[in-house]
Amino acid sequence: MTDRFRIMLADDHHLFRRGLKALLGGINGLEVIGEAGDGRELLSLLSAQPPDLVILDISMPQLGGFEALREIRKNYPDVKVLILTMHKDSSYFHEAVSAGAVGYLLKEDTDPDLFSAIDNVRQGKMYVSPRLLEELKLDWLQLSSAEGRAIKPAALSPRETEIVKLIAQSKSTKEIADLLSISERTVDHHRANILRKLNFKKPADLIKYALQKGYI
Repeated sequence: MTDRFRIMLADDHHLFRRGLKALLGGINGLEVIGEAGDGRELLSLLSAQPPDLVILDISMPQLGGFEALREIRKNYPDVKVLILTMHKDSSYFHEAVSAGAVGYLLKEDTDPDLFSAIDNVRQGKMYVSPRLLEELKLDWLQLSSAEGRAIKPAALSPRETEIVKLIAQSKSTKEIADLLSISERTVDHHRANILRKLNFKKPADLIKYALQKGYI
């Protein structure tokens, strides 16, 4: 018998949470095990029963989504986080991914988009809202052109490309090391070389690169 995929919801709109819970409850294999109206309540629920996935809003009282996300990644590294928000600005997406989110969905997206996002997360993949994806690609292409640093495919070795793909899936250094059977120190060394080769200043640039290359 297949284990149920346990989900926790965090959104400050009660009726929205109820509707989302009813929607997910009708899908075989999914189970909503908790609801929170703010980040602090969410962290309290997590301490009692960590789920497989948290569907998290960004704008919440007490403790916002980004702050809660960082706490989750720090204290519950096995719990995946899917952002579900009204914010379509690419800056929110980049901050979410940098903080450890494995997916970014908009509240204007459809039910099938939500189901696809959850399915991707279950398979260890990242998911980006179709309504945001083209904007992100355009944003990266414009940035590359403006800064005169378009990247050639041959710039990275096969191993480095593999690590970029895993970073784009929000895998931690330890997770990457375990998956590739190398040390965490080696992962850090590869990451530094990748940033140097691509002339990037911060890890978030790797997400933009992964989008442009079609790795996400």
